[in-house]
Amino acid sequence: MYSAIAVYTLAFFAFCAEWVFGSRSRVAQQSAALAAPAAERVPASASVPVAAARPVAPAAAIAAAYGSSSGASGDGGTGVALAERPVVVVRDTGHDGDGADDAGNVTGGSDRSDRFGRIAVAFTVLAFLLHVGTLLARGFAVKRAPWGNMYEFSTSVAVMVVAAFLILMTRRPVRWLGLFVLLPVITTLGVAVTVLYTDTQQLVPALHSYWLWIHVSTAIVSFGALHIGALASILYLMKDSYQKRMAGPAPASRPWDTVMERIPSPSSLDKTAYRVNALIFPLWTFAVVAGAIWAENAWGRYWGWDPKETWSFITWVAYAAYLHARATGGWKGRNAAWLSLLAFACFLFNYYGVNIFINGLHSYSGV
Repeated sequence: MYSAIAVYTLAFFAFCAEWVFGSRSRVAQQSAALAAPAAERVPASASVPVAAARPVAPAAAIAAAYGSSSGASGDGGTGVALAERPVVVVRDTGHDGDGADDAGNVTGGSDRSDRFGRIAVAFTVLAFLLHVGTLLARGFAVKRAPWGNMYEFSTSVAVMVVAAFLILMTRRPVRWLGLFVLLPVITTLGVAVTVLYTDTQQLVPALHSYWLWIHVSTAIVSFGALHIGALASILYLMKDSYQKRMAGPAPASRPWDTVMERIPSPSSLDKTAYRVNALIFPLWTFAVVAGAIWAENAWGRYWGWDPKETWSFITWVAYAAYLHARATGGWKGRNAAWLSLLAFACFLFNYYGVNIFINGLHSYSGV
């Protein structure tokens, strides 16, 4: 497990390097914006005018190198044509995301940045294999499913977060999401090995059932995949706020603007969150139903409003409300994103809060 955490950390730093070396300085961006449109307007036979004896401003010097020799260019007859700054649309008004591009512009065309991105993916796959090997070893050691306590459940959820990211990356160009995925994975594993660690032990007799494989495994897959939907919702809110600020009369610069510039559009992030949550919601529904069936086999009743059962139902209602709101025109965009995060917060409390702080049949207090 420590080896997996170490390799995940290397992958995280490689993703950071991809973002760092893929960024372009503001001076380079402005120069490209000024020079590219002007160069397209230069005819093959155009001559470069001779600069006047008076000092020329840097912007005028750039324009003089590409401008027309004609005095009718609106420069007062000096023969210097000022390059026009291209119009950049920064506000994405759509939220359906039907034609949105999922690819973020992280590398900016840099070969070195792309190389770091591919190294990061390789490290992620290696750490994932080590992580899976750890779970298999734990399962062989206890001779049961390796998710009988909070330590085992947390490590299983973390491996499902990475699995969901790798599967999504085979379907969509979402390598840019790796930086944000590994942060909660490393945090979860760090908490698991330091705070939640429990030595191998057998389960109580009531939990010796094949429903352990069915109910808990579906809950693990649901929890892991819903991390991706929550991350997409958080990034949507950040990207949407960034675009609103940049579209204002006096946009203020922020240190993280270079990150916001290179993640996909809000419509693409909204689409990603909706698709992940909608895909996993039936599986989470099955997990709740399977838990009720297992409760009847173990305790003689399907539903007893145990704290874990109650908060599982609250989480289910929250995600059902999100999907209903997302399918309603007036609740797309920011409102739906906040509701998605509220539902995921219910999931987090259902796991950490209920298991540790509230006593019940599902309580793992003291673990």
